[in-house]
Amino acid sequence: MTWDQMQELMRPATWETLQMVGVATAFTVLLGLPLGVLLVLTDKGGLLQNRPVNKVLGAVVNVARSVPFIILMIALISFTRWLVGTSIGWQAATVPLTIGAIPFFARLVETSIREVDRGLVEAVQSMGGSTWTIVRKTLLPEALPGLAASVTTTVITLVSYSAMAGAVGGGGLGTLAINYGYFRFETAFMWIIVAELVIIVTLVQLLGDRAVRSLANRGRTGGRTRLLRPRGTAPAAATDEDLVAS
Repeated sequence: MTWDQMQELMRPATWETLQMVGVATAFTVLLGLPLGVLLVLTDKGGLLQNRPVNKVLGAVVNVARSVPFIILMIALISFTRWLVGTSIGWQAATVPLTIGAIPFFARLVETSIREVDRGLVEAVQSMGGSTWTIVRKTLLPEALPGLAASVTTTVITLVSYSAMAGAVGGGGLGTLAINYGYFRFETAFMWIIVAELVIIVTLVQLLGDRAVRSLANRGRTGGRTRLLRPRGTAPAAATDEDLVAS
């Protein structure tokens, strides 16, 4: 196979992989973020403490995380066909990708939110902040660097899952690698596809790391004090004692 032939095959397959991962990431964040927050709120000592609900949610998340992705894809074929009208192609692959990634992302969100300073939450509570206010104004803003890292990890996981989706006709680079690298013994072509997947993962990791650093730096420049001071007031100027202490 010539390089020109490889390029003709790889361009649409790459686009399918990016679409697959992009759509799955969007739905994973949309559904996994509130699930992760709910796991924290309903846990012991949480703002909405409810142990039975927490145990049920935790059990569902744990069971979903323990199912191997390739088995999950096969088990969801009927549901996927009912939902999107087909069980092959990148559109169909987004269904098991999303369902498989939601519990994974929810646990990462839970871990990130648990790292928020409990004293800060209590301070907002003492000022009369409601649960929704605490979540929106304190927990999520303070956990943003961790959440950005969680999204990065989830996207990388979805890229690897999307390659596995090729085993059952999921489209994208995974299907290309199996059809040509395995069935047609085009080993060189398969390694080129692997190299492209490595490049995609590396770029995602670099962008994610940059986002985490940016959010962390922003948090160190007054994020917490901004949450606690009255709206419309400016932060106090640093004193000589503050400069010495820093």
